[in-house]
Amino acid sequence: MWYSHPSSLILYMKINIESLLEERILVLDGAMGTMIQRHKLEEFDFREGAFEEHHKPLKGNNDLLSITRPEIIKDIHRAYFDAGADIVETNTFSGTSIAQADYDLEDAVVDINYESARIAKEVANEYSDKPRFVAGSIGPTNRTASISPDVNDPGYRAITFDALKEAYKEQVNALIDGGVDLLLVETVFDTLNAKAALFAIQEVFSEKEITLPIMVSGTITDQSGRTLTGQTTEAFLISLSHIPLLSIGLNCALGANMMRPYLQILNKKSTFPVSAHPNAGLPNEFGEYEESPEIMREQIRTFLEEGLINIIGGCCGTTPEHIQEISKMVEQYKPRKF
Repeated sequence: MWYSHPSSLILYMKINIESLLEERILVLDGAMGTMIQRHKLEEFDFREGAFEEHHKPLKGNNDLLSITRPEIIKDIHRAYFDAGADIVETNTFSGTSIAQADYDLEDAVVDINYESARIAKEVANEYSDKPRFVAGSIGPTNRTASISPDVNDPGYRAITFDALKEAYKEQVNALIDGGVDLLLVETVFDTLNAKAALFAIQEVFSEKEITLPIMVSGTITDQSGRTLTGQTTEAFLISLSHIPLLSIGLNCALGANMMRPYLQILNKKSTFPVSAHPNAGLPNEFGEYEESPEIMREQIRTFLEEGLINIIGGCCGTTPEHIQEISKMVEQYKPRKF
């Protein structure tokens, strides 16, 4: 049976988290993929109990683990909550039919998102020491609506806005039915993709007659300070400011040190709360992130001393150890005024 939010609970949750942002800095969790890698899973882990007969390899499709190995995902959520996180993200970064098409698993999208939301909320309900929230993670997909993947055909697009919107709508419906408290459109490299996600969210809200808080987080691809599709941080903000957001921020691609100048722009220009969840530095030649929890903590301290942020967490390479160091530190600082 699908879970349905009573409208009064939705209103309470929205007021609750917005009032908390005025009182203190909230802590987001760290990387899901980094923690999954610690388990050294094999092909059968991604198939067990649901996909044994599937005709394509599934190893690496981490979203499936919410169905096939839910205890692993629950334990990861618990580890982040134990480390002090206020918000954990669902295991649904690739939870659209567009991303799952690589595995011919478009039909599994509803179950992936519903189960991921349900188990995250189940874990959140185990904690009563302070409010704990579940954010439905909505990734960028592996397509871009703004630029051509074919250098010989600049006008070609691998995806349309309408196709993106419909895929996001399916995901959002299942996340809400599974019990998420808010939605996080994250790792945005193409603002047109993000607009499709936000349009889908607004349609779902209208159809369900509810509203949830929405976080948006973009990704600066290099030290030029632009997204993959060429937008500056300020342009990214302006492009999405028509939506009443809970927060806007940056994640992935950069470590904390390199992210700071772009957070300063958001701090100066944004009327919304600002979020950040940087990587644990840049990957080495083996794709590993080497920044220790202590090093990352001190880099993030500059965000807090300058009053740049309202929500802080970690992206690629971060672990509960990173989040624990960050969560202890933020208690000493006041949130950014907005």
